[in-house]
Amino acid sequence: MRIAAFLLLTFGVPSLLWAQSVKSYSVASPGGVNVIQVNVGEKLQWTVSHRGEVALAPSDVAMTLKGGGMSGQGGMALGQGGKVLGQGGMALGQGGKVLGQGMKGTMVKKSSVSAWILPQHYKKDSIADKYSQLELSFDKGSYGLIFRAYDDGVAYRWWTHFRDSLVVTGETADFNFPSDEKGWIPYINEGRPDLYSTSFESLYQHIKVSEFKKDTIAFLPVVVGEGRKVAILEADLEDYPGMFLGAGKNSSTGLSGVFAPYPLEERQGGHNQLQSLVLKRSDYIAAIAGQRQLPWRVLVISDKDKELLDNDMVYRLAAPSRLRDSSWIRPGKVAWDWWNDWNISHVDFRAGINTPTYKYYIDFAAANQIPYILLDEGWADSKDIMKVVPDIDLPAIVEYGRQKNVGVWLWGGWLPLDQKIDQALAHYSQIGIKGFKIDFMNRDDQKMVQFYYRMSAKAAQYHLMLDFHGAYKPTGLQRTWPNVMNFEGVRGMENEKWANDDFPKYDVTIPFIRMLSGPMDYTPGAMKNYNKKNYRPINGEPESQGTRCHQLAMYIVYEAPFSMLSDNPTNYLREKESVDFISGVPEVFDQTVALDGAIGEFAAVARRKGKEWWVGALGNWDARTVSIDFSFLGPGSYEVELFQDGINADRDGTDYKKETVTVTAATKMEIRLSEGGGWVARVRPAGVASR
Repeated sequence: MRIAAFLLLTFGVPSLLWAQSVKSYSVASPGGVNVIQVNVGEKLQWTVSHRGEVALAPSDVAMTLKGGGMSGQGGMALGQGGKVLGQGGMALGQGGKVLGQGMKGTMVKKSSVSAWILPQHYKKDSIADKYSQLELSFDKGSYGLIFRAYDDGVAYRWWTHFRDSLVVTGETADFNFPSDEKGWIPYINEGRPDLYSTSFESLYQHIKVSEFKKDTIAFLPVVVGEGRKVAILEADLEDYPGMFLGAGKNSSTGLSGVFAPYPLEERQGGHNQLQSLVLKRSDYIAAIAGQRQLPWRVLVISDKDKELLDNDMVYRLAAPSRLRDSSWIRPGKVAWDWWNDWNISHVDFRAGINTPTYKYYIDFAAANQIPYILLDEGWADSKDIMKVVPDIDLPAIVEYGRQKNVGVWLWGGWLPLDQKIDQALAHYSQIGIKGFKIDFMNRDDQKMVQFYYRMSAKAAQYHLMLDFHGAYKPTGLQRTWPNVMNFEGVRGMENEKWANDDFPKYDVTIPFIRMLSGPMDYTPGAMKNYNKKNYRPINGEPESQGTRCHQLAMYIVYEAPFSMLSDNPTNYLREKESVDFISGVPEVFDQTVALDGAIGEFAAVARRKGKEWWVGALGNWDARTVSIDFSFLGPGSYEVELFQDGINADRDGTDYKKETVTVTAATKMEIRLSEGGGWVARVRPAGVASR
């Protein structure tokens, strides 16, 4: 009744007249927390309620197809005017043949699932997959929609069953909210000629939905709400453009999906000629097979901010693994060169992009149980990835690493790598390379999304792992191709080499928003830690904002099966306690518990691997006290090795205190986070020796 009252008060008499001709279908999540109502009439709309209150007001769902040659199960050919799925039904008008009006021949199927997913390289060893499903099919099964209701979110996707291929000229995906609440909006603000080219690294603007700028768009995820939160995501994005959001087309308190048109003209350019720059785009967003399922449109709904720290919606909805054998894939940390500008010292060789330097990185990695090193930009010609620079003896570096049980990864610009994809992957796999960090895609139109899948499949063929930088947010690719270990799509610590943004605030915003979509390669590990007053962006000798414990906590709070140690070995050798802690933190876990948090303020998470727990807390520039509730522990006593901000950490960010205490499941520990602070703990059953 609350939903009906909302419709009456908000949309008035015209909506009531329309409502008289609509058919409504609903589906509730297994626990009754979320209810989806689908109205089918002149147009197709969905509404979502959460615990009896409207979370998503009536919002249009439609898809427009260009005409010509397509036919459905019933043999209905499309006219040249195009067809709109979910709108305009069987009527013929100026826009051509359309589907959805009156929804004649609507078939309805309901089902429920209660199963478990066993993920690979994830934050937990099992995922409950419990949902209720409503499937609507139209025009004798030519196309339809699947709606799913989970207790922690909802989703829908289109499917088509046409005989011929389709050209999609537009998709309507509206998200109208019942009131004008604030949201966290990452605008695209690079100012590039092509609106849809972006590094997906923008800061968040915390503004009311009605204040969304009309001349730009934002990338996903976006979170809206001032109590209950609604996060907008997508999942299983394959052979289709990613979804951006723009100002609502039909509501001042709504947001509407926006999609990059397909590229028609491109030229090689950008950073060191590593990119393909779009010069002209078409009048359609995708050309697709006639029989397929399209990406999921996803809402995650939470009563408390902390629930956003542990959500599985994107992974659940992604296509299952296409790898028969993934035993060769090994998550791990990597000693990284680029952030620290190869600035090692107290050695008898000239540091830089050369063989002695990388052997030194291997020595450091081997001594600290770090399984990989990475050769970033500069080891090969920027335009030809098969041409290794003279100062690099790559086979010698790989063999040296093999002797010390340290694997070697390579960096590559996406375009030069794609131009010689089989030759490059076959060659570098043959000499023993473990994976590629691929960079500067900076797009998510259909053509670029196709590259991700093509590269993931090819890399798996040659037993190579991948880390995508200059990348759009994850949408579940890492489930479908488990050799994909991580993604950037985040304003990571590289930006502290040249920017003076509010990084601690951003650091405690992304776990609730960006991390909802999947792992993120933030590249933490700085050993030069400064307060707000003393921090300076220095490219060659980079620093970080906040405390040492802030850096340590990122290795626990952030999901990253492939995680960088960004500082240089010389600095790490002076900080053995910190390095020992970092190298000890697992990259994947058996269980995750969200402890507490508030978007933009602080985040606290506990993760278990085997019998050990790892607990991390991050804070913004406001010092605070946080209560850590150890009720996630089992019976008995536990020994806690913890690092906490030192009493002078607000003056010297490197100040920390290490101590050992004993706790039980009944313990509630008050911890202090300094300005830009952090706190970490390794928790093991009492009497269990450290590994």
